[in-house]
Amino acid sequence: MTNDRPHAFMDLIENRVSIRRFVRTPVEKEKILRCLEAARLAPSSENRQPWRFLVLDDPAVRDEFADRAFSGIYRVTRFAAEAPVLILLLARLHFITHRLGRWYQRVPYHLIDMGIAGEHIVLEAEELGLGSCWIGWFDMRKARKHLGIPRGLSIVGMLALGYYEKKPSRERRRKTLDEIVTFNRL
Repeated sequence: MTNDRPHAFMDLIENRVSIRRFVRTPVEKEKILRCLEAARLAPSSENRQPWRFLVLDDPAVRDEFADRAFSGIYRVTRFAAEAPVLILLLARLHFITHRLGRWYQRVPYHLIDMGIAGEHIVLEAEELGLGSCWIGWFDMRKARKHLGIPRGLSIVGMLALGYYEKKPSRERRRKTLDEIVTFNRL
């Protein structure tokens, strides 16, 4: 099977940057659902699919949430409040895979699972002409209380999603493969 653009996926990855300046243009529900469908198809530990996504796209709901989540020491991420869509990444932990697995292996598999699902969202967003930014610095306690998130769900992070006027260039230097890869031994 041949591909018309053999490097389309790498082009997508190379062009994706975190967006921190959004325009208030609403994002079409169809595009939001396509991003979430991409996340739904992500691989997960033991196929447990721990992800749950809480989408805040109603401006009044999003703004009220942002007033709480991005206050105090979390004010530095207030830019995310300008995004038309905020997606909370929530994980429902499975006893054996996530709790015992973490205890035995010392690996928080649910964080890996959620990272993969979240990355699927940002890559699909890029494909659809949307900007995104991972947000980890927000008041999770206030977010949980304000949104009534039950104890059985762990807040892992948030994605800001929306349109932008101008895409920033990739300013930060990326390490070369020689700096990060070895074969067969360190």
